[in-house]
Amino acid sequence: MEQDINIEELKSRVIEQIKKVYDPEIPVNIWELGLIYDIQITAEGEAVILMTLTAPNCPEAMSIPMDVELKVREIEGIKDARAIITYDPPWDRNMMSEAAMLELGFL
Repeated sequence: MEQDINIEELKSRVIEQIKKVYDPEIPVNIWELGLIYDIQITAEGEAVILMTLTAPNCPEAMSIPMDVELKVREIEGIKDARAIITYDPPWDRNMMSEAAMLELGFL
């Protein structure tokens, strides 16, 4: 049971770090934008983040996942981080949090 608590605590820390990553063209962090689909922490301490981008031709397609990996690797207890990009399902505005929609004037 202790292992489960540690994994959940690490996931919370991963989310906090991800909230520090922004798409340079949008003043909202990628967590609130709904770009993170899944976070897994392996028994070896690797964080695997399944994420998307706002568009397949996003000019930041390389830098945002790298920024996620760098931030997550800073967490004590995380040995490595890997951000995997997917476009299935494709991102749309409905994936944003209410806070993000308010910030961007969609509500």
